[in-house]
Amino acid sequence: MTFPVIDAHQHVWDPARAAYDWLGPELSPIDGPMAFEDVAPELRAAGVDFTVQVQSADNPEDTALMRASAAAHREVAGIVGFTPLDDPAGTAATLDAWAGDSLMVGVRNLIHTKPDPDWLLRRDVDESLGLLAERGLTLDIVAVLPRHLELVPILSRRHPSLRMVIDHLGRPPIGLESLEPWRGLIAAAAENPLVHGKVSGLYSATTDMAAWTTDAIRPAFEHALDVFGARRLMYGGDWPISVLAGGYARVWAGLAPLFEEVAPDEREWLLGRSAAQFYRLDDARLNLE
Repeated sequence: MTFPVIDAHQHVWDPARAAYDWLGPELSPIDGPMAFEDVAPELRAAGVDFTVQVQSADNPEDTALMRASAAAHREVAGIVGFTPLDDPAGTAATLDAWAGDSLMVGVRNLIHTKPDPDWLLRRDVDESLGLLAERGLTLDIVAVLPRHLELVPILSRRHPSLRMVIDHLGRPPIGLESLEPWRGLIAAAAENPLVHGKVSGLYSATTDMAAWTTDAIRPAFEHALDVFGARRLMYGGDWPISVLAGGYARVWAGLAPLFEEVAPDEREWLLGRSAAQFYRLDDARLNLE
């Protein structure tokens, strides 16, 4: 049996049901409700079997929306939700409420919207990260600034058992002249074997995020493959943000040639096994039992 293909980074949102401070008319056509059924045909066309839905707002209503989405669509195999990491008591209460729900696999906060790039190093946040490690939950890191990537080795030392994944490979400078400082920072982050990377959101770093090509992405992908290995990388379609970069089909078609260059057994990890292992997705949900 071929291992199922898992999109490890997919969003849903609805501004009528949760607050999305970053979402506005300038992001049309994705500034309204975006539901799983909207992307389902494109997932099927790409051969994607399951997705992991990932937090889009720093509030519990967004997590509730994802849980409702998963209840309605068995293709949703995991949820990376929100807990208030700067409130350890609130984080503990949220994790208690998630206990026993195998869909709740990890936590993300929108750290790139915080004025302090060292927000993850705060004492209260650090206490909450300890709770994640104790309970076997993961941390998705939205690394946008170089400093965000610099934090990963620090967090690795503070929390040796915490599994972390760097969303969108920390935004490599696709389309610019040099991959530095990203190249060195992502290599340092990857030194911890519990740190993974998402091959997702690899758009142009120029003013036109849709101005990317497979060849423009290749150097960053190959470097990530060198430092992580395929078994610590996972594919993510980044829908519906990917709509702004040409759409789900274009993103899949642009990444597929890179995946084809990877040995078949390693490609199986990149396209599913890595996400399933990292997030500890339920075998029953993945139809593996």
